[in-house]
Amino acid sequence: MRTSRSKLWGGRFTKKTDPFVERFTSSISVDYRLARYDLEGSIAHAKMLGRCGIVSRAESRRLVRGLARILRSIERGAWAPDPTAEDIHTQIQQTLEKLLGSVARKLQTARSRNDQVALDLRLYCRDAATTLATAIRSVQRALVKLAATYRGVVIPGYTHLQRAQPILLAHQLLAYVEMLERDVERLQDARKRIDVLPLGAGALAGTSLPIDRRYVAKLLKFPRIAENSIDAVSDRDFALELVSVLAMLGIHLSRFAEDVILWTTEEFGILSLDDAFATGSSLMPQKKNPDVLELIRGQAGLLVGGLTAFLTMMKGLPLSYNRDLQWDKRFVFSAVEASHDALTVLERLVRHVEVRADRVTRLLKDDTLCATDLAEYLVERGVPFADAHGIVGNVVAAAERRGKRLGELTLSELQQFSPRFDRRALALFDPKRSVERKRSFGSTNPRLVRQALERWEQRLRSS
Repeated sequence: MRTSRSKLWGGRFTKKTDPFVERFTSSISVDYRLARYDLEGSIAHAKMLGRCGIVSRAESRRLVRGLARILRSIERGAWAPDPTAEDIHTQIQQTLEKLLGSVARKLQTARSRNDQVALDLRLYCRDAATTLATAIRSVQRALVKLAATYRGVVIPGYTHLQRAQPILLAHQLLAYVEMLERDVERLQDARKRIDVLPLGAGALAGTSLPIDRRYVAKLLKFPRIAENSIDAVSDRDFALELVSVLAMLGIHLSRFAEDVILWTTEEFGILSLDDAFATGSSLMPQKKNPDVLELIRGQAGLLVGGLTAFLTMMKGLPLSYNRDLQWDKRFVFSAVEASHDALTVLERLVRHVEVRADRVTRLLKDDTLCATDLAEYLVERGVPFADAHGIVGNVVAAAERRGKRLGELTLSELQQFSPRFDRRALALFDPKRSVERKRSFGSTNPRLVRQALERWEQRLRSS
């Protein structure tokens, strides 16, 4: 058992920490993920101490070399968290003392664990935002490629899970590309709040020693420095914002997963999953289950739940630092790792999806999909839309009573409801014609969708 004096805070304590308290307060099993960032921050801090004459330049160089040696061992995979260490900062400090002796104890000069951990978490979140944006781009590219491959395929579009109007499959896939683009933008915007240097705030009040925070910010590539030392150590808005962005990303991925789950059922039959991205049943040999997509859909609940828990934890904390904040990293790490895993597997799954053209044709036989086209045709011939809507509604109801599809109605039958119908109306019950008739920017018109695909292909090549 380590003595209290071996801890970074142990000077005024005369008793060993209770073993259960040791286990309860230890965070090493979680915050070991911050090891690289802790070392990068410590190297910058050691350089600043030497530059400012707070430690000698020789001592500064020794500290930097020792920290760099530990960092290299992490990069080689030769480092592991010590389960007996209180936290990652303590483990690194103890390792450094073994390497350098007493000079290592000068590293904590003008620094508290409060501003140290705030720095580490910001460095982690900054990298995570960049990595996740890159992973989202990969999913976008996969979706654009799938949309381009099947750019001419028309499917039923749905509202309220009821068949609504014909659309291009590519148009719906691009809807998710747009959705994911907002997630990228939110990550990029969140970086502005992440990219603030807290180091130099000390425990909460700053320090009387002549440190140079601007120099540290330059070394660590922070464009801004926290202007209030109390806020610097207690602020977790940046982490909350990242978790919030990832909760919304999780919702978007869940919605896409739900569409694909539905589309791969025999009832819809629009898509087919590759065997490498499906599982079977232990009882029913015929089953091919979309478990990957179901896990992504379920994971959204964990992301939203983590955000809710994080917000709840933060809501009553007085200024400045409180140990409650030890839990923040669990929410951040969980959200980042889960999101990255989901994006990685989804990108691979999308690249192996196939469209079942024969089943899509069957779905398009429901020509009530073109009822809106019939109403808009009447509008083109001078009928107010509210009246046209009612007329076509009566046409649909009459066809149902007569056991006919809309396309099977004759011109004379249509003219029973409005004399404005002519022979051109009979050609409207064609899903491909329906999408071609769309004119508005952003619609499912094939020409406009092709232009959108080209824009996205160019945009994703340069990002």
